[in-house]
Amino acid sequence: MEVRVQEEVPAAQRTGGHHPVREGEVFNMRYQALRELGCGAFATVWLCQDTRKKKNVAVKVLKSREGFAEAAQDEVSLLRCVSSMKRKDRAGENIVCLLDDFRMIGENGFHTCLVFEALGPSLRCLMCNYAAQGLPLPFVKKSLQQVLAGLHFLHRRCRIIHADLKPENVLLCVRDKGLQRLLSDAADCGQRKDLRLKGTGGDPGNQLEDSDLMSIEVKIADLGSACWTYKPFSREIQTQPYRALEVLLGLDYGTPADIWSTGCLAFEMATGECLFDPQPGKYFSRDDDHVARIIELLGRIPPRIAFSWNKSTKFFSRPAKYPRRGRLQTLVWEDDF
Repeated sequence: MEVRVQEEVPAAQRTGGHHPVREGEVFNMRYQALRELGCGAFATVWLCQDTRKKKNVAVKVLKSREGFAEAAQDEVSLLRCVSSMKRKDRAGENIVCLLDDFRMIGENGFHTCLVFEALGPSLRCLMCNYAAQGLPLPFVKKSLQQVLAGLHFLHRRCRIIHADLKPENVLLCVRDKGLQRLLSDAADCGQRKDLRLKGTGGDPGNQLEDSDLMSIEVKIADLGSACWTYKPFSREIQTQPYRALEVLLGLDYGTPADIWSTGCLAFEMATGECLFDPQPGKYFSRDDDHVARIIELLGRIPPRIAFSWNKSTKFFSRPAKYPRRGRLQTLVWEDDF
């Protein structure tokens, strides 16, 4: 009698989880999966061949779990707004372009799928090669101009807050075919396939010259955490090192939160180090440490802002010259009242 051993299905691929995409699979009778580009908590992204237009695209396959459908529709609405505004004023070239969207049924349920233009790896992949000294400043300046232009378009034209600007959500864009092939070898950061650049000890035959580096443009991607300026979806936004002070304090936020993240991004690109890397302690949380680090670097927080924080009485007395807890440095002075 033959005994069959049933393989355990990974938790992420059970009902409500990721769709177990296989190379060669065709989505929506059109997009053939070539290889995985990345996998996150909410979706997987696959490089696919558009069999109708004979070009490569990136297909984002969201989880099927209940509740993801609504979030997916919010993302689709935001992306359609971006596409519509692009057509109206021909701006927004620094925002990734949505080409198509559809729903499909898999063994784990219904999945919303988003189709984007195929770009290179993320800015994080590029930064991995310059960790010790940071990226060359001319490239940093050029890239930040493009990021800020993209944010200006989102904020002013689309009335959208990105809400999660970080190196992983800024993608490289190249026009040169040879350079595209080189970058495609580094597209999977999850497997540590970093770019081999000049001066980083890589294979001399697989290096990227400074002139090639300056030919690279960047585009803002992943509006999965974005929201309308007039309708925030969540009180807590942004990845921790790039989180704005008003978000940490639980206050109302707006488009300046994206600019704060851009400042943190600029420092990291130029130096190779995070501007803020908060850590929890025995008597304080990671957010508490984050606020303390901001104060240590930038100085006291205006009292009207500090005392609107729901934890203000835990750390500060009013009026007070010093905070109650030592981790948060001097915040307010008696003559402020």
